[in-house]
Amino acid sequence: MTVVVGYLAGKSGTAPLHLASSVARSLRTSLTVATIVPRPWTFPSTARVDAEYAAWADQLAADSAKEAQRELASITAPEDVVFHSHAHRSVSGGLIDVVNELDAEMLVLGSSANGQLGQVVVGSTADRLLHSCPVPVAIAPRGYRGPRGGNLTRITCGYPGTSESVAVVGRVAELAERLDIPLRVITFAVRGRTMYPPEVGLHAEDSVLAAWESQAAETLAGLRTDGLVGENVPLQVVSGNGWDQAMDDAEWEDGEILALGTSPRAGIEHVFLGSRGTKILRVSPVPVLVLPG
Repeated sequence: MTVVVGYLAGKSGTAPLHLASSVARSLRTSLTVATIVPRPWTFPSTARVDAEYAAWADQLAADSAKEAQRELASITAPEDVVFHSHAHRSVSGGLIDVVNELDAEMLVLGSSANGQLGQVVVGSTADRLLHSCPVPVAIAPRGYRGPRGGNLTRITCGYPGTSESVAVVGRVAELAERLDIPLRVITFAVRGRTMYPPEVGLHAEDSVLAAWESQAAETLAGLRTDGLVGENVPLQVVSGNGWDQAMDDAEWEDGEILALGTSPRAGIEHVFLGSRGTKILRVSPVPVLVLPG
């Protein structure tokens, strides 16, 4: 078992290396830095062109490994780090090949460059992997530098209160035990910006939100009653005017990671985010771990 992080020299940024290092250290497992190099399309070619292309791909892999090694040397990286290159016509397809080949426990990715620092931004590669990866996918916010101590410090499970998500809490609780870090379970109660027309007034919105918060608190308490979480696990309902405010009010720790669960689709176990999970991911100030259904 290993933690795989996708990395390409000059394009990936160093944030995924920092997150993957913390995850691998906390899981007490190895870290595999995977570089996917383009595989040429099959077409008539001279041996010289083939040789030049192979040399370019080898150099790209070598540069990526050297750059990643230099960055990992500057932080508290795991003792066992392996550099692996794989040729494929798509980055997402290549990373799935590596995950399956190495029997990886988790895949770590960085955010797209098209976003603000500290924000989780899902690029095209991450989006495809969120729909197809057979193992949990962790995405680092832009500019992420990892916790001061090197290891993860807490895992928060986002719990929407549905019957399907009860099993997710159990899975995250098991993961928290493996990581040897505290668990927290949160339900987000978000007031929609247009819950009711203006003539109804804010009092109606406040009343509905308060009732929803009370119901969410009872549902959370049921997790403890049913033995899914221990007595020492904080259970919180965090509300706000919009997802961004609710996430800001959740009081995140340095070294924390947010875990989201998904539902299986078409009988296939893979990662797939619904609309609620997508909104949470976009405004999360900490790395997000998405578990397959």
